[in-house]
Amino acid sequence: MPNMPFGGSRFLCAAALVVTALAFVGCKSTPSASANTGGEIASDDAALAARVKAALVADPGLKALPMSVATYRGVVQLSGYVDSEMQIQKALAVARGVPGVQSVSNELHLRPQ
Repeated sequence: MPNMPFGGSRFLCAAALVVTALAFVGCKSTPSASANTGGEIASDDAALAARVKAALVADPGLKALPMSVATYRGVVQLSGYVDSEMQIQKALAVARGVPGVQSVSNELHLRPQ
C-alpha cells in the first residue's frame, strides 16, 4: 500500500491484534461473592436431593419405582413413571415433607398400560 504511514498493512494488523488482545483481557471474569456461593448452593441442592431420595426409598409403596430427583435452589423435581395417581400424590407429599424443600415440580407420569 503506497504512501500509508507506519508501514501500511503491517500497522493495521498490529492494531487489530492490540484491539483483540484488549478485548479478551477486558472480558476476563473475576471471582465474586456470588460466584463463591454457587458451590454452596450446588452442595446444598445435592444434599437435599439425597434426603428426598432417601425419603422416597424409605416409603414401601415408592421404593421400587423408577423416579429421578433433581434439585435447584430448594426446588425439587420428581420425574419418572409410576403405576397410579395415588403413587404420584404420595411421592409429592413425601418430597414436600423433607426439610429444606421449597417446592416440588411434578414430572411423574403414569406408565403406559
